[in-house]
Amino acid sequence: MTRGVSMATLCLLGPSGWVLSGVFSLISAVAVDALLEEAVTHIYHSLYLAVEQAIECPLPKPSSADYASARILEALVEARLALEFLKRGLTRNAAGKAFQAWRAVLAALLKLELERLKAVAKTGEVRRWLEEKAMPRVPTTKMIPLSQMLEQLGYEDVAYITDRALNLHDYQYHGPDPDMALSKYRTREEAAAAVKSLVKAVIRYIERLKSGVAWTEEHERAYKALVEEVGGLR
Repeated sequence: MTRGVSMATLCLLGPSGWVLSGVFSLISAVAVDALLEEAVTHIYHSLYLAVEQAIECPLPKPSSADYASARILEALVEARLALEFLKRGLTRNAAGKAFQAWRAVLAALLKLELERLKAVAKTGEVRRWLEEKAMPRVPTTKMIPLSQMLEQLGYEDVAYITDRALNLHDYQYHGPDPDMALSKYRTREEAAAAVKSLVKAVIRYIERLKSGVAWTEEHERAYKALVEEVGGLR
């Protein structure tokens, strides 16, 4: 799986343990039977070398012109991993990666629209927070208000998509819940459908944003691979 992957893609798998937290911690947090455990082990070994190099490669600084481009590539990689987990029946892991993909898209949006967002912010404190905290970190607890701010700029469906991403974030930790008390998805099948839907939303937004970022051959390869993978979904 790591064969043919360039250093930039490896870096975009996530700095400072993002992949470790997104793959290894998730795996340890989810109880799986022997069959699923074997599948997890396969993914673990496939990604091990990539992870080892990825954690040495930080993202560009948020102030960099390449930041949005880097987050878009990250979103492509995370979305592909979500589908990889989904094919192996690991819906909770898939939910976590789909969530991270959408979060990366939001980070790119915040970077690209930062000046317009600062213009609609009501106070200087909010403007500073947008630049220093919201854009680089995209706090989970602030994703809805940030999405609502983006809606003011014409991104009409972003809050709806963010709501679905947060539902998957809950599912990642709680799994299917017939009573819908801790998770919005009663079955693994419902969650799998939501993952597919979110990945498609990630693709739509990347297609919308690609003209505003540095779109490299690496982006194009990752994009085509993801679109092909989505096209093969049942």
